[in-house]
Amino acid sequence: MDDRYQYLLLMAGCLLVTLPLEWAMRARVYRRPVRLLVALLPVVVVFVAWDVLGIVRGHWTYSAQYTTGVLLPLDVPLEELVFFVVVPLCGLLTYEAVGTVLGLWRRRRGDA
Repeated sequence: MDDRYQYLLLMAGCLLVTLPLEWAMRARVYRRPVRLLVALLPVVVVFVAWDVLGIVRGHWTYSAQYTTGVLLPLDVPLEELVFFVVVPLCGLLTYEAVGTVLGLWRRRRGDA
């Protein structure tokens, strides 16, 4: 396997693992795109800005061995943008799925 795609494959794996939560646990994250965008946009903006600052100031770099070499404006690697979208998305899916499970559990106990 080409090492340059490992990071993107890891992100794809994260999406594949959490995707069934949308249907199996009724997470309803993808079915509410405006709400999803409102949740993701601040995270992406803040962390991409943080990355740009770190790159410009020389605080960190990215391995050419483990990235595709595709650079977005201001030299941000594609993988970084993908990370800042995928990780919060997976977190939202997990959070909503846990909320569904807890709601079902409470109803069974008669708490709700």
